[in-house]
Amino acid sequence: MAMEKLKQSKVRHYADKLAVPAEPGLTNAQLMLTNHDLKPVEPERRQWGPWNFVGFWIADSFNINTWMISSSMISGDDGISWWQSWLCVWIGYSIAACFICLTGRIGATYHISFPVVCRSSFGIWGSLWPVFNRAAMACIWYGVQSWIGGECVTLMLRSIWSSYKDLPNTFPSQSTNTRDYVSFFLFWFFSLPAIWFPVHKIRHLFTVKAYFVPAAGLTFFIWAILKAHGIGPIVHQGGKASGSALGWAMVKGIMSSIANFATLIVNDPDFARFARKPKDAFWSQLLTIPLGFAVTSFIGIIVSSSSAVIYGGTPVWNPLDLLGRFLDGANSGERFGVFIISAAFALAQLGTNIAANSVSAGTDMTALLPRYLNIRRGGYICALVGLVMCPWNLLSTSNNFTTYLSAYSVFLSSIAGVMICDYFIVRKGYLQIRDLYSAQSTGPYYFTFGFHWRGYTAYICGILINIVGFVGAIGRKVPAGATYLYNLNFFCGFIVASGTYYLLCRFFPIPATSDVWMEVGDDIRNPSVAYGADDDIDGTSEGSPDRYDAKKDEESGIRERRFGNF
Repeated sequence: MAMEKLKQSKVRHYADKLAVPAEPGLTNAQLMLTNHDLKPVEPERRQWGPWNFVGFWIADSFNINTWMISSSMISGDDGISWWQSWLCVWIGYSIAACFICLTGRIGATYHISFPVVCRSSFGIWGSLWPVFNRAAMACIWYGVQSWIGGECVTLMLRSIWSSYKDLPNTFPSQSTNTRDYVSFFLFWFFSLPAIWFPVHKIRHLFTVKAYFVPAAGLTFFIWAILKAHGIGPIVHQGGKASGSALGWAMVKGIMSSIANFATLIVNDPDFARFARKPKDAFWSQLLTIPLGFAVTSFIGIIVSSSSAVIYGGTPVWNPLDLLGRFLDGANSGERFGVFIISAAFALAQLGTNIAANSVSAGTDMTALLPRYLNIRRGGYICALVGLVMCPWNLLSTSNNFTTYLSAYSVFLSSIAGVMICDYFIVRKGYLQIRDLYSAQSTGPYYFTFGFHWRGYTAYICGILINIVGFVGAIGRKVPAGATYLYNLNFFCGFIVASGTYYLLCRFFPIPATSDVWMEVGDDIRNPSVAYGADDDIDGTSEGSPDRYDAKKDEESGIRERRFGNF
């Protein structure tokens, strides 16, 4: 008996050591709902202005993934012309920007993250499944982006040591080899320090990336045109698709652009919550996203098209493969040029991985186990999952890549549909923030045992409309109608999920809604989520024996915050 008590005390001791700091006065249930990274952002950390969002999206647009999506539209048997591909990019990213601004509005107004936003539409505990879904996707995508970053490292090392190209292979798999995996591991390892920094400070990384990476991309663009002896031979190439095949190829191109943003659409509140005011996260995102991604895609399209002129045959849809061809027989100056461009692309992949994946996965995992995980710890778990998966299988062909993107958007479009409908149409912008952190069964977001059946019904309906088409996309024979619906997968999932949710809430009304538009995010100043806490701004609670020591809180990174009038 004594030994058993000793073991239990040791387990408890180490568990307490691993626990992240928490606000005093929280119940055990609340400890599963909140920590410092999940609470509304206090004014001191709202440091993102409009130009920070502009720099963020310019930096994010210049990444290899964007190049591959646009250039993959002109490759293959049903490839379209360069200008048709660029038109798809403009349309797709303009639509994506609208969705981004819708979800970002929630975060910028109430300064809460995606996992907390989900609680109003899926329930206090029901929100954990969409959050897990998003976290799992972010981990997979982290591995994909790291693998692409590893290809940049390969080019950098080949630029220095040409013999690195012929590194002996000891891998039994035919999908990869020792050289590529070593490069992947090096990129993964040297990315780890970037995960350490808090979200409100990593904006400086995107500022550096916004200057360096576009300059390198423009250099690559000019270099490819010169090797193709001018832009004329490039732009005069026609597409292979025609008739209805052309129309559907363009639809797929538009949807691929939107699918590239599926993750960012749902988790934009993770960044927008650091905005000083909602307007800072609106115009800066609405205009910068289509413009930045269109410019990047144009460079990718022209560079990919130039490869068909330079080398003949099918366009090289991966810019890193084209840079690898530039290395063959290159002189010292050309090798230096490939090294600089590859280094810029590696920085681009690092920034994209942090912004779209590690921070998002970290925030989501914080919601899954807030007692022991914060954004930093979750980010490192995301990196570990990205290491042990097999991302090279997703990038083996352009068809695999676009199929994965489509499958990715099937699930997230339904989540986005429920979230946006809940906030803008059903609740008309009104949220009771403290109740989003309440595990009491009388809370307006507790619904049925913490799960919101209306939200889940709508979510499943949004998936079902695409599920048959998805089966067809992976090689099974399905009706043509299902394939056409799947070509519009994001729209189908979003419209069906949001429409179903609205109708269910119309016939089965939910609490904590407003009859008129009413956003009360301006009232949030110094939030505390403990039951019975007073709503005074100075952060004190009458009659409470526990207080935060300001100096101690500054050192631990945790400060007590209180809500305004709710």
